[in-house]
Amino acid sequence: MFSRFLKLLAAVLMFAPFCHAATTQPSGQPSAQPSPLVLHIASDPNNLPFSNEREEGFENKIAALIANDLGATIEYNWFAQRRGFFREAVKHGPSDIVMGVPTVDFERVLPTRPYYRSTYCFVYRKSSPAQIKSFDDPALHKLKIGVPLVGDSKNTPPAQWLADRGIVDNIVGFPVYTDYRDATPASKMIDASAAGDIDVAIAWGPIAGYFAKKQSVPLTVVPITQPSKSSTPIAYDISIGVKRSNSQLRRQIDDVLIRRKFEIDRILDDYGVPRVPTSEPATPSRIDDEKMSH
Repeated sequence: MFSRFLKLLAAVLMFAPFCHAATTQPSGQPSAQPSPLVLHIASDPNNLPFSNEREEGFENKIAALIANDLGATIEYNWFAQRRGFFREAVKHGPSDIVMGVPTVDFERVLPTRPYYRSTYCFVYRKSSPAQIKSFDDPALHKLKIGVPLVGDSKNTPPAQWLADRGIVDNIVGFPVYTDYRDATPASKMIDASAAGDIDVAIAWGPIAGYFAKKQSVPLTVVPITQPSKSSTPIAYDISIGVKRSNSQLRRQIDDVLIRRKFEIDRILDDYGVPRVPTSEPATPSRIDDEKMSH
């Protein structure tokens, strides 16, 4: 089993400096050497700031940190994050890991402990006269507001929060699934805010923070607190998703996330990811492994 092999490899690496003399078996035949550990990661090849094929995203950097801690190498399986991603890449595919999945109410993979928690943000030009801080600001009824759209009957959280307040006619939708030929498809709404095509964007924190830093026009990024008139969550714990049959690997990644928290936070800071306090992290035993293994 992969999990047993991972433990074996860790033990071999720990004692390797003391075992150079024991390289042959009593028969004189060379002893078997463990194969290098490979983490098969499903990732989007064009989804900055999270990941891309050149491994420039913060999820790529955190994955490399985890692999280094485990003495492993990474093999990426590149899949566009569209419908069917988890089914094709993990459930029926070769991947063991997906970086960046919500910790709760997500049954496609085993979630690790969260390694960050972010929230949606208002993004607008620093020179804007409307300094929006809350969904209850009356100015939102008159401003041109950019929100992400998924293209089906379900509202994204920002669209739902605005609809709860009767703000619908002044919304400009930006599809989540955009033209994949663009170098940075997730940047469009922040670009529009900088260009003045919209007055304010409401974007997921990592997208807001990363692309706001790259604009030639100074932008303000305001993390949003939970709106009082909506039950739809605004902030989410983000974890690493592990193949459901591999709970042991999930536990070992949990350990790495604890050991390497400082380095992970530094990577998130470098990419401008706004964070809010993480909800109480559950221990790996929070999920009944028998239930989750089906």
